[in-house]
Amino acid sequence: MRTISINDPDDARISGFRDIRERDLTGREGLFVAEGEVVVRVLASTASRCRPRALLLAEKRVAALSDVIAALAPSVPVYVAGQTVLDRIAGFPLHRGILALGEKPVAPPVEHLLAAVADEDVFVIASGIGNHDNMGGVFRNAAAFGARAVLLDETCCDPFYRKAIRVSVGAVLRSPFTVGGSAEDLVAAMQTAGVEVLALTPSATLRLADYRPQGPVALMVGSEGPGLPRVVIDRCRAVGVPMAGGFDSLNVAVTSALALHHVTSGRPAG
Repeated sequence: MRTISINDPDDARISGFRDIRERDLTGREGLFVAEGEVVVRVLASTASRCRPRALLLAEKRVAALSDVIAALAPSVPVYVAGQTVLDRIAGFPLHRGILALGEKPVAPPVEHLLAAVADEDVFVIASGIGNHDNMGGVFRNAAAFGARAVLLDETCCDPFYRKAIRVSVGAVLRSPFTVGGSAEDLVAAMQTAGVEVLALTPSATLRLADYRPQGPVALMVGSEGPGLPRVVIDRCRAVGVPMAGGFDSLNVAVTSALALHHVTSGRPAG
């Protein structure tokens, strides 16, 4: 099996993996780190929209990924280190022992994603999502319910942050998406393409359970706390989920799952 042993945490060949937590915050110039067996398997699969650049494994994890290693292109190096060296490279105890360096895909223009919209298409629009757990959850739900694409406005966090990828169980790596413009711009693009935009908000008078899609739909979710701006809600059809016990809203990832299940439950499985 082709592997490269790393005995020095300062080895220049694994510089892209060094000090992971700090680099998560500053970026990696078009690259990202994926963590854990499930996510790395997605990255290396044909379903991935991203290209693997390198693997870094703990010695004890090599056997479990032997099939992945064998299928990788010869140009993708597979580095192997002892647990102590691996922890020093990462900057913290890396119990999973499986890392990969990947290349972010180029996000297409919104117009490209909306070039040929079908009646059964469902999209997700995220506005102001700054929590990486929630971002990963939204992508996981979008993939699970067959959303055609996820659209992020310019105020959202990076979905390729390591934790967002992990929470999404790799959905970020395989889901069509784009980033750009304001929330209002994304709504306008959707409506121009004939897609009805639903704004998920506690202030809605129309219950999600009473809504029936009549064509392509985009579900728009906002950040927890402030939610979607009123100017955006007013441009969409507002729908909500009634709460009990004094609660006014659900976690944004949970809300997206409920809404996706509702609008796709009567449609053919993708």
